[in-house]
Amino acid sequence: MANPVPTDPSSPTVVIVPGLRDHVDEHWQTLLANKLDRVRIVPPLENNKLSVSARTAALDAVIQDIDGPIVLVAHSAGVMIAVHWAQQTTRPILGALLATPPDLEQQPPEGYPTLEDLDSNGWLPIPRRKLPFPSIVAASTNDPLASRRRVAGMAESWGGRLIDLGEVGHLNPASGYGNWPHAEELIEELLEVRKVATS
Repeated sequence: MANPVPTDPSSPTVVIVPGLRDHVDEHWQTLLANKLDRVRIVPPLENNKLSVSARTAALDAVIQDIDGPIVLVAHSAGVMIAVHWAQQTTRPILGALLATPPDLEQQPPEGYPTLEDLDSNGWLPIPRRKLPFPSIVAASTNDPLASRRRVAGMAESWGGRLIDLGEVGHLNPASGYGNWPHAEELIEELLEVRKVATS
């Protein structure tokens, strides 16, 4: 096992939780990771790539290897991985940025896993219990993978603060993102919320 990543209370580690396409060079999560000093990215799976239990186990392995405070930054199916993981852990998390979660309970567009595949691999139903940490849920108004209304319902169930990003598609390279500087601002906002709550 690798040595734990050292941290201190004033400098949390950001854990990047990618979606099913894993590492994409021009994705905003990858570009964000390149800017940060304390960051870990959940690595891609070699087997069982569609298994939610394998995905949550991979996230848990990264988190267990970190000493100190953690902020999750998840996108797309990575949001669902983070939410499923949160239902089965007692590890404290400072907060989570949950960007453009997909509505896995609706038939995805062509080229994505089917509802049957998602169901058989443990993704359904979408967890709707309140998360044990603060969260910001970022919604697109023209996301092909989820309506703004459905994302608003998820945010409410999770106890997260919903923000509208406008017409950003699925917030991925296919939609023109790329760099997304707003992510850093939202991470800072999560940290400020935690400071206020503990002061």
